Amino acid sequence: MPDAVIAATGLYTPPNTLSNAELVETFNSYVARFNAANAEAIAAGRIEALQPSSVEFIEKASGIKSRFVVDKTGLVDPELMRPVVPERPNEALSVLAEMAVDAADDALARWGKQASQIDAVICACSNMQRPYPAMAIEVQNALGIDGFAFDMNVACSSATFGIKTAHDFIATGSARAVLVVNPEICSGHLNFRDRDSHFIFGDVATAVIVERADRAADGWDILGTRLKTQFSNNIRNNFGFLNRAAPEGAGQKDKLFVQEGRKVFREVVPMVAEMIVEHAADLGLDPTTLKRLWLHQANINMNESIGRRVLGREPAPGENVIILDEYANTSSAGSIIAFYTANEDFERGDTGLICSFGAGYSAGTVFVRKR
Repeated sequence: MPDAVIAATGLYTPPNTLSNAELVETFNSYVARFNAANAEAIAAGRIEALQPSSVEFIEKASGIKSRFVVDKTGLVDPELMRPVVPERPNEALSVLAEMAVDAADDALARWGKQASQIDAVICACSNMQRPYPAMAIEVQNALGIDGFAFDMNVACSSATFGIKTAHDFIATGSARAVLVVNPEICSGHLNFRDRDSHFIFGDVATAVIVERADRAADGWDILGTRLKTQFSNNIRNNFGFLNRAAPEGAGQKDKLFVQEGRKVFREVVPMVAEMIVEHAADLGLDPTTLKRLWLHQANINMNESIGRRVLGREPAPGENVIILDEYANTSSAGSIIAFYTANEDFERGDTGLICSFGAGYSAGTVFVRKR
């Protein structure tokens, strides 16, 4: 008998959309200004000219067509090329917590129970806006939840690591129900002046309520969870509190998101596909019969490759859920958005997989079955 159930999920989507065309127009304006200002150095070979971006390049490389962002004004301004998110007073709800609460409210409404029946909150995401107090404790306070709360960061795998942790709390009797929130303001750590990555991320927040199985009237039984990490520098963000102490300063490029995309593809795709197949076998499941894959929304090529390896064939329409075209890469929230938007046709006994993977490297698998 499964110990825990995914009882409900929630989603908060920011009101601002940013198309590839808008992003390209801003980027190319910046490129033209940079190349003009550095024409002499470029002609002398001291620096390389920047190359423009294009809608076609972005869609081919990623499958992304647009994204939601918390602020658009700064992102379409060639002088700024960053979101404008004013600081709030310490007494006000922080922007990251506000997004998480909105997603949690959606999950609570779908759950049909009171927040007082939750015993723990985990804020699992790629970038916290401060080290402490924990974002999770702020969310806990805003929702009026007793018990305990804490933050965790495993980059794009944070949601599945959070679900695994919630499952274990329930299995050991530490909690009746756990709220996992994944607020992601990915636009805040993206270098919009980098042609290879300026289009990757979007902003969003998701929430998952994991509940003790004997208390759940509906939802998805968690059949098994598995986590894996393997150190790699190929995806990195070095921004942190020690930057100000470094003699060389805090202006280096790697204080924002950087990755070596081709290496990531070559190394992560086989690692994740093998992990999924092995975990399924250990659970007595045939991965080729899974009704649906809800994978981390990294890019279209990675997702399609993993889908083919796991299912042993070309996935049929809807089997391998893709929401990249609308949301872009939303880090930890991606697999949860996919699950949230594409599960209503499940019937009792249907089985699927929530899987995330990303920097670390890290990967998590959560096999579920409709109750």
